[in-house]
Amino acid sequence: MKAADLIRLTGENLLAHRLRAILTTLGIAIGIAAVIAVVAIGQGGEAVLLSEIEKLGSSRSFNISVDWMRGEAPTVDTFKLEDVAIIKELSPAVDKLAPVTSGMMIAIRRPQSQAKPVLSQLIGTTPDLTAVMNLPLASGRFFSQADVAAHSRVVVLDGALAEMLFPKGDALGKKVFIQDVPATVIGVTEKQTSQLLGAMSMNRYAFAPITFVQELLNTRVIHELDGVAVTDEAVPQAIADCIKILEKRHPGTSVHYTGMSMKEGLALIEKATGVMTLIIGAVAAIALLVGGVGVMNIMLVAVTERTREIGLLMAVGARRRDILQQFLAEAVALCLVGGFFGVLLGAGGAWAIAHFAKWPPLISVWTVLLAFGFASFVGLVFGLYPASRAASFSPAEALRYH
Repeated sequence: MKAADLIRLTGENLLAHRLRAILTTLGIAIGIAAVIAVVAIGQGGEAVLLSEIEKLGSSRSFNISVDWMRGEAPTVDTFKLEDVAIIKELSPAVDKLAPVTSGMMIAIRRPQSQAKPVLSQLIGTTPDLTAVMNLPLASGRFFSQADVAAHSRVVVLDGALAEMLFPKGDALGKKVFIQDVPATVIGVTEKQTSQLLGAMSMNRYAFAPITFVQELLNTRVIHELDGVAVTDEAVPQAIADCIKILEKRHPGTSVHYTGMSMKEGLALIEKATGVMTLIIGAVAAIALLVGGVGVMNIMLVAVTERTREIGLLMAVGARRRDILQQFLAEAVALCLVGGFFGVLLGAGGAWAIAHFAKWPPLISVWTVLLAFGFASFVGLVFGLYPASRAASFSPAEALRYH
């Protein structure tokens, strides 16, 4: 059978049963739309998440901590302030290194204010942290090494925290109480917004000299070391040097030092989000398989209804291959039409959801081609049995069918 005749007959047969064809393609369209939307939203969300994390620090940054996976926790002997200077002196791969002592849910308030204190994360560190984290200042300055040495009671507020404490924008130079200990605001960082959470700030931070924070929290524990390597390629060497020096300086410690680079953290997140997208996409693909079962049922009904027609076609010279091609073409056509509307529906749904979630849906050409390929595959697989059943009739048997 010529291709032109096959296309014409397929179109005529589908138009002759419009309602049946529409309902069948609807099932395929829903399955394709689900796959397209899930993949697009998942990839868009992953891209935004990785972008937001990359904003938090340099690509050369790394972190040295204890092995939290083993249930370990740092003690007063795990890290020392002297370790930082020694590591920077001995390791040519380390550019900047900042010790960090942090406190969660720390109450910060304005003096003589009737408003409730704002609970924030208090980070005690050194000026090197500005090279690790992305901390652009909106006003004022970051504290200096002299402030650290002098145990100065100064603080740099996150933009969102400063806005909550000082709505009029006059935070610089003002006093705040950090757990009833007064401190002077010397700087305010730019307000960081997140596409994942709209215009809301991701966190509320207050930065202060580590010596002051340790006195305020009554602890000498340093929780981790955050550093920056001289180059991207030097990050593994910088981590190895830090761990080696720490192990030599603290031979009796019972903890295990571990390091992670920014790139390793991003790779783990990419892997986790990729697995989640794959799982959800597989669930969505089940809807497409259900649509394929619908195609097979409809085609079996069509074969039964057109048994005499099949007999007449064979009687006038149609070969079994022609009958097989005709019914397979109808099944594939149903799936491709459903795939077309499914791509439109899925792209529209992904765009709408991403628009409200404030991230871009990533619909690639490969995703669309994969959807159409999958639709064609479903049509071939679920149309093969009805088509082969139609082609297996003998002319005499088909003509006798009532």
